[in-house]
Amino acid sequence: MNYSRNYRRRRRAAPAAKKKRKTMDIVLVVVGFLLIAFTLKMIHVFETTGAIPDTLCTCVFAALSGECGIMGWIKVTKDKYTDRKWQQEDREREEKENDV
Repeated sequence: MNYSRNYRRRRRAAPAAKKKRKTMDIVLVVVGFLLIAFTLKMIHVFETTGAIPDTLCTCVFAALSGECGIMGWIKVTKDKYTDRKWQQEDREREEKENDV
């Protein structure tokens, strides 16, 4: 059972050339920027009026948290599928080596 060893070897063998920007990374940067900008604006509104719109705050934080949760679910599902695919390839290769 050398599945984990083969998995690690295959992960290390990936080319370490120029790192490509991925969509999830860009979305996380945008979400972070929006949260910081929204928080600063709500502080300004609070200083001006003495209150903030609670419903708006709840909705914004819920929407952005939901977006991050969905991205996390997509990432886990993709990793799980990739790991499963590699395990199947390793099994097939080992079966061929054992048959020879």
